[in-house]
Amino acid sequence: MLAVILEKSGRIKPTHLMYKANLSHNQMKLYLSELIKNGLVENFDNSGKRMIRITKKGVDFYSKYGQMREFEKTFGI
Repeated sequence: MLAVILEKSGRIKPTHLMYKANLSHNQMKLYLSELIKNGLVENFDNSGKRMIRITKKGVDFYSKYGQMREFEKTFGI
């Protein structure tokens, strides 16, 4: 989900996120609540429309996750 949000300049409509991430509505609600609870994304209002944006903490987390995946591939873990 973080990758999808980053692909869309760091902000996205909830419905677009659901479709781009290939999630059901219930899955998206569950995952989104965890991401919000952990401060990785936040809801905001854009001219009366609900949007989701990735936070600085979310960008940092996604970057570190990518580094871990590269490390894992390098060493075959």
